[in-house]
Amino acid sequence: MAFHIDIGFSSQAGTKPTNEDFCAAMLPEAGQADMGSIAALADGVSTGGMGQEAAQTTVTSLVRDYYSTPETWDTTVALDRIIGAHNAWLTGMNRRRKPAMGLTTLTAVVLRGQSYTVAHVGDSRAYLLREGQFTQLTHDHVPDHPDLRHQLLRSVGVDERLVVDYMQGDLQVGDVFVLLTDGVHGVLPDAQLQALAQGDNARLAAETLVQTALKAGSRDNATAMVVRVLGLLDATLEDENRAFRALPIPGPFRVGDMLDGLAVTAPVADNGINVVVQVRHPATQQLYALKTLHPSRAHDPQERAMLAHEAWLAKRMGSSRAAEHLVVLHDTFPANSVSGQPASAAYLLYNWHSGETLQQMLDRQSKFSVHQAVAAARQVAEALGRLHRQNVIHRDIKPANLHQGEDGVLRLLDLGVALTGREPEAMRKLHAGTPSYINPEQWGFSALSGDAPEELPNAQSDLFALGVTLYQLLTHKLPYGEVLPYQVGRYYRDPIAPSRHNPEIPIWLDHVVQKAVARDKRQRFETGEEFLLALERGASRPLTAPAPSPLLQRDPTAVWKLGLAVSVLLNLLLVFWLLFLPK
Repeated sequence: MAFHIDIGFSSQAGTKPTNEDFCAAMLPEAGQADMGSIAALADGVSTGGMGQEAAQTTVTSLVRDYYSTPETWDTTVALDRIIGAHNAWLTGMNRRRKPAMGLTTLTAVVLRGQSYTVAHVGDSRAYLLREGQFTQLTHDHVPDHPDLRHQLLRSVGVDERLVVDYMQGDLQVGDVFVLLTDGVHGVLPDAQLQALAQGDNARLAAETLVQTALKAGSRDNATAMVVRVLGLLDATLEDENRAFRALPIPGPFRVGDMLDGLAVTAPVADNGINVVVQVRHPATQQLYALKTLHPSRAHDPQERAMLAHEAWLAKRMGSSRAAEHLVVLHDTFPANSVSGQPASAAYLLYNWHSGETLQQMLDRQSKFSVHQAVAAARQVAEALGRLHRQNVIHRDIKPANLHQGEDGVLRLLDLGVALTGREPEAMRKLHAGTPSYINPEQWGFSALSGDAPEELPNAQSDLFALGVTLYQLLTHKLPYGEVLPYQVGRYYRDPIAPSRHNPEIPIWLDHVVQKAVARDKRQRFETGEEFLLALERGASRPLTAPAPSPLLQRDPTAVWKLGLAVSVLLNLLLVFWLLFLPK
């Protein structure tokens, strides 16, 4: 469903000569839909004489600058940075004037994805009307005494160390957010506020709230904003993170255990970080793959963030062209979309496909036929090309993560370490993937100089791993040998041509594989489409084999080694001459 909201506002000076309230809302521009929408109001403090200016600048800077913050920031972080910066500026201005003149309250709400975030300082208020319940989300920062309720304990501009209250929660279609200054909520009871906020027109509701407050005798400026949620976006990464932080990690699992209406039928995988089990829906008898963290990682916030990122990415890819070669992920928050029961734990629920991984097939047979290997590589190259066009790097292509379904479709498994630009920073810096399939640049190896700075994974990293996989399918060997987890890749020689291991490999395929796993990244394929085209053309338009690396590229110390050998030989000849030849 598309994100759709209805916003209405009204602001009147009332009996006062000037209106020191200010409100504003802003919708995202094209390409910024994930940032959501923001609405804010402020009530300037009239005592200092510049409350109007303080309210206007505070709200304007917040709604405008919010869309300049990185999308990877949590909403509370973005709001806190902006409010803190403006408060520092306003405090600096007020420091030059005694008493302080530019002070204001602030209440703002951000609707983003499937969650809301409220920021609040002062005695303006935010309410949520949901399914007939009218809830005050904010707490007035005033003394708890009837005669002192006009005094503020907290406001923007009074103190450099401003403490902002934040509230977050899930959004639902039909939610109504009501933002009010004390000129409205100070004279109307909550029951009347609720009755006036209802209706199908947000603008009319806001105007009615203000006019009713003024008629009820309000002596202050009166401002109301009404925001009605008519439709939601897909869950954002922030939504997924919040859901995974709030729920426990399930397990350990035993066959027969029940989780949210699903029965555990068999263990599938356990690598000490993630656990995958097969589950069945009792009513439909449909099988699913359930993935969660290992119990020993339950309290690791980084691992939770990585699992949440995988959930967000899998849902995002579900509507892309790459979905054909990925496993469908079902929504599990706030309710399991398969069983319909409320989610009681943090986990991912994927479709179950009959078949086996290429690694399982390798374990059963010594090698693939040329036709089988090429057919598998073509599907993977096509899938990677589609992923890369979405700026997604899989980062762990290997036979164990390629599943050949009985329906003939080869699917990429495990997006757990994929890069999108939105992943946690710790995950981006992690040397992830399987060592034997990692390209030389990630190990800090350059074909020209040997040692070089380590590079982050990119599209070529996935294509190199596909080349290693194709080499392994054809020969049952790895081009650069096996690299254990505690070792560093060794790239001091060109790989042996696969046809030397398997004479059935045609020359054109020999050249394709050699190009895919070349030591020098400049000789490798740059895109999945280029790799796919080479496999499709085959012998009709064969590639030339990459030129062998010169000795100095394979071993930059070769000159020194040769010089040392010549020196040792000359010294041995000199010793022999001195000892044995006649004087």
